[in-house]
Amino acid sequence: MSKPVDPRIRELAERVISEGKNKRAIAVLKVLLDKGSISTDDLNDLGYNHPPRAVGDVRDAGIPIETGAGTSERSGRRMAIYSFGDPDKIQEGRIGGRSALPKKFKAALLSRYGSIDCITGAELDERVLQIDHRIPYRIAGDAGLSDHDVEAYMLLDASSQRAKSWSCEHCKNMELRTLELCQTCYWAFPEDYTHIALMDIRRTDVAWQGEDVEVHDRIKALADARGISVREVLLELARQKASSV
Repeated sequence: MSKPVDPRIRELAERVISEGKNKRAIAVLKVLLDKGSISTDDLNDLGYNHPPRAVGDVRDAGIPIETGAGTSERSGRRMAIYSFGDPDKIQEGRIGGRSALPKKFKAALLSRYGSIDCITGAELDERVLQIDHRIPYRIAGDAGLSDHDVEAYMLLDASSQRAKSWSCEHCKNMELRTLELCQTCYWAFPEDYTHIALMDIRRTDVAWQGEDVEVHDRIKALADARGISVREVLLELARQKASSV
């Protein structure tokens, strides 16, 4: 038997459903209100093969969700089971979900950063670049959007956006919701950070373009000749340089 749903959460969930804007959030909420929890198997049955994103839509609406674990009766493997969280963690003002980003805002971002992926630095056709919140919506909402603050957003291609999304979704700060931790993370500010998803890691993504392609290929040939990866060659070169500084 599922535990009763807190009246505050029920009221907010029913408002999200009645508003009718986010089909994924509505589908998830209906199951949660009926059963008290929703599993990865349940979400797959609903047609959502990326469960964290579907559940993320509910969180984006300001409704706290806890992630537990169980065993799938189908596969016998461990799977996520989601349920309503602490009602004291409700985030007011999120019922409408994410705001639509105006086209002129993308133009402002292109003017500020150029037509580049802000993670890899790759110069790309502006049509493949997407606007992304530097700090996840679940933490800071649409901060900076109303006054078109380009410093609060970044441009990413689909692969960088997926990598960032996965890392953020699995970061403990999604539960802590500490803004300052996001402000010092690589995924928010790759140009100036102290951690990556709370881990003491440093990362440099490099896209080799134009004349630099030949440089990369020479390094790759050297790596192949030694039976090691390009990454290992670059680390060796960096260590040698650092030791002489």
